[in-house]
Amino acid sequence: MLIADSITVGYGSPVFEDVTLTIAPGEIVGLGGESGSGKTTLAATLAGLRTPDAGRVTVDGVSPRRARGTTAMVFQSPRAATNPHFTVAQIIAEPARIHRRPIDVPALAASVGLTPDLLDRRPHTLSEGQLQRACLARALAQNPRYLLLDEPTAMLDAATTAAVIRLVVQHATTLGVLLISHDPALLEVACTRAATLHDGRLINVERLPSRTSTVDHSEVEVTDNLLEQGIRHRTPMSQIVAKNAERP
Repeated sequence: MLIADSITVGYGSPVFEDVTLTIAPGEIVGLGGESGSGKTTLAATLAGLRTPDAGRVTVDGVSPRRARGTTAMVFQSPRAATNPHFTVAQIIAEPARIHRRPIDVPALAASVGLTPDLLDRRPHTLSEGQLQRACLARALAQNPRYLLLDEPTAMLDAATTAAVIRLVVQHATTLGVLLISHDPALLEVACTRAATLHDGRLINVERLPSRTSTVDHSEVEVTDNLLEQGIRHRTPMSQIVAKNAERP
């Protein structure tokens, strides 16, 4: 389990204080909050990119430094997070190259909906959605147990958002996921539970009624069929599931 235990993080003064959050494999935890509330800082701390000023973060019982590769992060802007000179294949393979381990790039690309003809292309020839899929594949190339998504759909339209979130839900059968978003409707659609960062505190940690505590294959099927409808119309997943269940 990925655990933030009463952590405080700041830049001179605290960004947030005494935050406790847990993420288990098989669940998607949503995190909302205003711009500047510390959502990205919290994700970076969970990823081991920052050390908390107080409290501690553990990844399956050990410090993030001892659990390198166990946690992967996907950022808001795929163009800012990729080397413009790399091909898609090189972007996806980057973690494997760094750790000098073999990887099946075409299979990993296919798992996030990228076709083989895209692998030799460079970022400037791809759409935002295609490039974000490549970033997701790169994160999965680490073989992580926990995936931290920092506003991964903020720059995407509704259809592409639905496609990316479908992929996340499908992979969340084995991964623990933190999904950061400004959009409460998106969090309600995709997450098992959600919290909000406000005035330096984590509040409203609650289980969402439309989802179970973990993601199973039957739920992935429902989400795959209905997710885009929910995102397009900003309708809670519980309402969409209920509406479709009434149909003969």
